[in-house]
Amino acid sequence: MARVTGVGGIFYKVADPKRTSAWYKEVLGLGGEWGIHFRWTNEPGEDPYSLVSAFGAETDYFAPSELPFMINLRVDDLDALVAELEAKGIEILGRQEEEYGKFAWIMDCDGVKLELWQQAGPAPA
Repeated sequence: MARVTGVGGIFYKVADPKRTSAWYKEVLGLGGEWGIHFRWTNEPGEDPYSLVSAFGAETDYFAPSELPFMINLRVDDLDALVAELEAKGIEILGRQEEEYGKFAWIMDCDGVKLELWQQAGPAPA
């Protein structure tokens, strides 16, 4: 059975994402291409990470949720998990593949948008 392997990221809205990222980098020494990266150790050859990433207040990336946050969950086999979710009647809002992984989106029972993410390749610098 496919499974969730951890939190991939926390996403929230702010007025000025660049200012927020700069603050975390300058004040706490945390930074990365998409926000604040936390690196984790898994299997040899893997480079898993989680991040906290601020989005602009006007973003519609969390839609159709009206909440000001979205939860990203790391998964080990996105295709298998999507098939299992569809078999349970869960609507898949969309899918996307990028150089850094595969994504699918669903809504939880409380209207929270969940981003399911299977990492591909090493973590960005």
